[in-house]
Amino acid sequence: MDGDACPVREEVFRVAGRLGRVVHVVSNGSRGIRLPDVPWVRRVIVAEGADAADDWIAEHIAAQDVCVTADIPLASRCLARQARALAPNGRVWTRDNIGSALAGREVARHLREIGAATRGPAPMAGSDRSRFLAALETEVQAAIREAAAPPITLWRPLTDWD
Repeated sequence: MDGDACPVREEVFRVAGRLGRVVHVVSNGSRGIRLPDVPWVRRVIVAEGADAADDWIAEHIAAQDVCVTADIPLASRCLARQARALAPNGRVWTRDNIGSALAGREVARHLREIGAATRGPAPMAGSDRSRFLAALETEVQAAIREAAAPPITLWRPLTDWD
């Protein structure tokens, strides 16, 4: 997770601890983020820069990993690497919805450039945290099942077809 910008850190730590998963908290170190002193929470310090944490996450994420991010381009990069992506409000990013989210983001950027007023993200509500917890549980459990499933065989030797 992007440690500098994640409003649901405590929820992630709680679910990961219960399910025995490792959490990488990626930040540039400029903000003193307090992390629990447990072996499954790992601090990753990256260089200063707008996308340094995103770049580290996108380069290191793997299939069956879950990225918690509100950053739509980062979510898209994670999906491209066969990982899962989840927004802090509980929205699950998928290959089916990421394209329209990227397009909407680009439209909003263009509107801001020409001086039109656009809304930023809504503040987190209690229902968002509940939705996030349910979605995180679902995504992590699905990733665990997927990682444990045997590989699918797409071919069989001719002798098996007789």
